Amino acid sequence: GVRGTRNDSIAKGFLVARTNTGHDARTEPLGTFAVHPQKLYDYAFRSLHVTVVTARRLAELFYGAPPQRSYYYGCSTGGRQGLIFAQRFPQDFDGIVAGAPVLDFSGTMVQYTAIYQALKKAPVPYSKLGLLAERVYAVCDEKDGLKDGLIDDPRKCGFMPSRDLPKCSGPNEAACFTDAQIATLETMYNAVVVNGAPRYPGWPVSAEIAGPNGRSGWDRWLIQEQAGQTISNAFAESFFRYLAFPKKDPNLTLDQVDLVRDVPRLEEIHATLDATNPDLSGFRQRNGRLLMWFGWADQALNAQRAVDYYDEVLAKMGPSTRDFFRFYTVPGVFHCGGGVGCASFDPLAAVIRWVEEGKTPESLITSRIEKGQVLRSRPICPYPQVVKYKGAGSIDEAANFSCVAP
Repeated sequence: GVRGTRNDSIAKGFLVARTNTGHDARTEPLGTFAVHPQKLYDYAFRSLHVTVVTARRLAELFYGAPPQRSYYYGCSTGGRQGLIFAQRFPQDFDGIVAGAPVLDFSGTMVQYTAIYQALKKAPVPYSKLGLLAERVYAVCDEKDGLKDGLIDDPRKCGFMPSRDLPKCSGPNEAACFTDAQIATLETMYNAVVVNGAPRYPGWPVSAEIAGPNGRSGWDRWLIQEQAGQTISNAFAESFFRYLAFPKKDPNLTLDQVDLVRDVPRLEEIHATLDATNPDLSGFRQRNGRLLMWFGWADQALNAQRAVDYYDEVLAKMGPSTRDFFRFYTVPGVFHCGGGVGCASFDPLAAVIRWVEEGKTPESLITSRIEKGQVLRSRPICPYPQVVKYKGAGSIDEAANFSCVAP
């Protein structure tokens, strides 16, 4: 977690600064802090820059000189904050790692709400996720040319619940899906459409599978065994209560959210909180370096939204984008790590080499490590390149794979 990253960085000789973004989550949990407008602005962006400025002043007072280089490393909300630095405060960091960023925060909450409302109408029980994963991987695993328990690119899969899942003839059968359950899954896998326009991309397949703990990646985030709120429900409910609109409503439920009515009202919070601005010209001009990565099997955030953002930056900034901003998708990896893919790698070291030695990270080596043993290693490639098996040698060794054009 964050503490481990801090300790590792200190051990390597870094001066480390962190922020609680202007509120204490123990006393103001979830979005409750946002009843105070300044705390919302602090969370969205202000606390980040203030922390950097303060840390620089402290360093200069203590050491007699300001830091020569500055680096940022964060995942999830921390990933969004990394992109906020590149977009709003490009002078603050020489190198930035943005892991699994919740870059379109408001759009994510819209998708969580659409999923909640579909599951409320027709629940999919946790007990059927094993069968769902089995069918997804049966359809998708070999599409990349290699049956290895990984879906390299969920977009190439073409999985369709209505076509690829066994259908029930009655309501209480276990090894099949009812028409209503299939309709719910179709909602999850398809784009959220509001007023005729796609508002958020469909959820990529591959997180349905059980991770090393034996539990589906979706467990607790999207669908859970026990009663109570999933994590995504709690986040979306808190967002619509406290962040989405100027008028707060601590009693609002997701049943009351009308996406047709409410999505057009999200422009103000989108402009405040989201890190979706594709104009990175300030960061490019200051010669910064940005590395973004996302697990394709992220169960908490939608990796496709990050792909879309990178495409938006390419369209805005042109082909030279790759000179300062690289993006990597990591097959089979859950939110910020874990899963069935190769989740262990050091993107910060790659960014430091990029900044200080001019070594562009053409590919990075990732590993799957369990109980101290390396079970598999693979390269990950800068988007849009894809990893390809060379056709010979162990499929568990990175040396037998290369990065190629899609």
